[in-house]
Parts: sequence; C-alpha cells; structure tokens
Amino acid sequence: MRRGRCITLSAAAAALLWTASAAAAAPHTYTVVIEKMKFGPVPALLHKGDSIVWVNHDLFRHTATATDHSFDVDLQPNGKAKTVLNKAGTIAFVCRYHPGMRGTLHVQ
Repeated sequence: MRRGRCITLSAAAAALLWTASAAAAAPHTYTVVIEKMKFGPVPALLHKGDSIVWVNHDLFRHTATATDHSFDVDLQPNGKAKTVLNKAGTIAFVCRYHPGMRGTLHVQ
C-alpha cells in the first residue's frame, strides 16, 4: 500500500508543478496608449509570445514601428492594432511619421 501512495503523491506533485509553470508561461496582452504625441508607458518586463495592443487617442495618424523590423503597425486616429512579440531582446520602436516619438520594449 505504501508504495502506491508514493506514486500517487509524486504524480500529484508533478501535475501541480506543471500547472504552475504553464500558468507562468501563458502569454499576456498589454495596452500602450498613444496620446498627446507620445507613447504611453510600456510594461517593464515582457515575454516572448506576449502581445501589445497599440491604441491611438490622438487626432493624427501614428505608427509603432520596430527599428529591427520585427513589427510595424499603422494607426489611424482613434484606431488600434495588435502586435505579438515573437522574439526576445531589446526592441526599440518609433513613429514613422513623428520620429521624436520613441520607446523601447524589453522582451525575455
């Protein structure tokens, strides 16, 4: 009997650990708002597979364009678009129409 209990407890512990690691690895979606000719705050730490929803609250057209060409979204006034982060690293981005608008994403 004792042997069966050890196996059951080990299987339950393994299932619990797998569930915890799967939950930690689940992708998240974050929102970055563009307003008053500026990108709003970006999340401090992102993971590969996470998404950014870019929302343009300005009266002007903007883009969120990665300088490494990993993403490029075009946002009409009051528009929004989604980017999935497919690679890790530091990704600088700009607005092609307003080069003074800049930001950086840190993706693990």
